[in-house]
Amino acid sequence: MPRETGRTNENARENARDTPSGESRRPDPARAARDALGAALGDGSDRSLDTAASLLAALPATTAHALLTERGTALLGAAWRRGWEPADLARLVRRELRPAHSLRYAALVREEARRYARLAPRWEAQLADLDTGDGGDTGGGIRADRFSAAAEAVELLRLLFAVPAIEPVGPPPGAVPTAPLPTDDRELTRVRALLAKAEATAYPAEAEALSAKAQELMTRHRIDTARLAGVPAGPGEGVAACRIGVEPPYGEAQAILLDAVARASGCRAVWNEEHGFSTVVGDAGDLAAVELLHTSLLVQAQAALTRAEAETRAAGRRRTKTFRQSFLLAYAEHVGARLEETAEATVTESAEPEVLPVLAARDVAVTEATERMFPRAKAARVRGISDEAGWRRGREAASFARLGVMPGALPPDPRSSNAGGAD
Repeated sequence: MPRETGRTNENARENARDTPSGESRRPDPARAARDALGAALGDGSDRSLDTAASLLAALPATTAHALLTERGTALLGAAWRRGWEPADLARLVRRELRPAHSLRYAALVREEARRYARLAPRWEAQLADLDTGDGGDTGGGIRADRFSAAAEAVELLRLLFAVPAIEPVGPPPGAVPTAPLPTDDRELTRVRALLAKAEATAYPAEAEALSAKAQELMTRHRIDTARLAGVPAGPGEGVAACRIGVEPPYGEAQAILLDAVARASGCRAVWNEEHGFSTVVGDAGDLAAVELLHTSLLVQAQAALTRAEAETRAAGRRRTKTFRQSFLLAYAEHVGARLEETAEATVTESAEPEVLPVLAARDVAVTEATERMFPRAKAARVRGISDEAGWRRGREAASFARLGVMPGALPPDPRSSNAGGAD
């Protein structure tokens, strides 16, 4: 890891050469604070952090703020050039530090973003989702005393300084812009409306039928796109990537569910457990729908888990972490398998023979692009399935409704005797 140490001694030698013999030298507090900050970034000790925070706290507030902003935006720009996006770093800050650091991070991102005349739509959306608050030394949840505020700022910069390079999913700000990911707003609107109903209903059967219908619409849209676009002209044509947060607790279940949603939509997902995200690779037009469906299914899974836990308490049994882990893993595995069944059935029913080679060629292109991006990726062994009751309840929650929803068919009436019962 790069280290910014030794600069204080170099500056002292330079001062000795530049100052006439016998003339007293005035210490430069700003330079001392800057050198101490550089040393604290490369040295993870508490002593270097305390030294930097003390020197920064002794400066005038405007001077300290300018120094921290200058170094922070430089580190942020470097992290973006190493493949990170605003949402990726925001997740890292939330997981590793405290809420006040998230406010500081959001303020730093806004400051750095002002340097760019134009940002990609996905970046703009990520910036809009950042925590809001006062980025100064007081207010907004940030510590008021100057030493603590300076220490918080140094802790944040240390985190930004240490992030490694990761596989980029698009050009950083300031690079040559690429065309935005193509989306069919009408199709996404229909999918979003179905999923909103699925999240709102209290009936598991209806929720799953609506989710299946959303998957069917996504698959039909993929078939229509393939019919119009034809076979890819070259490797990687039309293939893009995006990152989706997969965070504790129960990140493994979330990653498995995302992988299943991605595969049902002709995409691939690679989980980075250390950094709390999965990278989804696929046809550029499918990525937004994959993210939308995955997010909705997480909401539905949480609702089903809440109901199962309430029933467990009513039966006099204690809720446990292993119950929740096993429940969510079973839910992810079973719902994912049923989504793939829906997608395969839709392809079989709706895709003309001449479209099948196009879909196959696109699957090959996505697989090759994923392997190029992640040559060292390997299959992960599922762990944490240790509660039989949780596993059984998770499968039951994912099995209330038959997923073979035909075009134009209405979801089953949750009040009918064949709908799996009301909760």
